[in-house]
Amino acid sequence: MGGGQGAALPGLPPKSPLSPPYRWIIDPLDGTVNFAHGFPMFCVSIAFEAGGVVEYGVVYDPLREELFEGRRGGGAFLNGEPIKVSAVERLDEALLATGFPYDIRERLPETLGRLGRVMAVAQGVRRGGSAALDLCYVAAGRLDGFWEENLKPWDTAAGVLMVSEAGGRISTFSGGAYELTSPNIAVSNGALHQSLLDCLSG
Repeated sequence: MGGGQGAALPGLPPKSPLSPPYRWIIDPLDGTVNFAHGFPMFCVSIAFEAGGVVEYGVVYDPLREELFEGRRGGGAFLNGEPIKVSAVERLDEALLATGFPYDIRERLPETLGRLGRVMAVAQGVRRGGSAALDLCYVAAGRLDGFWEENLKPWDTAAGVLMVSEAGGRISTFSGGAYELTSPNIAVSNGALHQSLLDCLSG
């Protein structure tokens, strides 16, 4: 599974010669551990890719009955109403989110080092456990930024489209173009992006 890039959606990879012309990128349950424990933070994430470009995405939170929807070039919406990223410009006024990779025990010092650097500056950091919802919350202005390592294409395809259409910025920790197969992702409202990257890079 993968995504598309180019003029259509900055940060997503170009189509491979072996890629099918149309592809659904689906996570039927993002936030599996939350769901298993009865913690109310999980969703369904679905993205549609055509010609290597993510054209459409939806993320549905069944508990809150919230449907996030993004269309390439057509904006981002929550239950049919347009959404956009926040206007926060300083990390000390920002609410951020992160997630921990499944192999965190193998990369604990680096992961906690990044978390500590961000916590030392940001107004607050949350760890909800659903990357797709975290991305949608950035798109809706509920969060000002998000970062995580070792996510899969189905975790981010729909949410990245949502953030892009809502006016946000997406990259890797190093500031490079984000691809659905990238080892990490940094997302923000745009205004905070360089400050967030500075913390993540140390």
